[in-house]
Amino acid sequence: MLTTLAITGILAVSIGAFGAHGLKPRLTSAQLNTFNTGVNYHFYHLLAMSFTYLLYIYTDHKWVRIGFWSFLAGIVMFSGSLYLLSIRELIDLTTYKWLGPLTPIGGVFFIFGWVCIMISAYKSQDILE
Repeated sequence: MLTTLAITGILAVSIGAFGAHGLKPRLTSAQLNTFNTGVNYHFYHLLAMSFTYLLYIYTDHKWVRIGFWSFLAGIVMFSGSLYLLSIRELIDLTTYKWLGPLTPIGGVFFIFGWVCIMISAYKSQDILE
């Protein structure tokens, strides 16, 4: 889990820097906003993954572990689809219509990750104390 967390962090910083410095002159403001939304949610849920990793170390609770992987799936689908949607004209992905539906599916994974944390807290009240 820690290696996955580290790789996800490396990608968040790298993709954010690439968008800010490499893509800014090549994208419209709407495309750049879409890209930045992906970066923001990538970072938000990287922090959530960090939190769940710490919880997992101290609790070893299955719902925390499921939440961790749900956050990762959300990053891949939500942020990943926003990255690709914003640059699809640059890399000739305009015919791939399946990219759009991935975004809300990724959002559902984010929500499910938070639900997993809530279930874990409910099942083991000592996490919160």
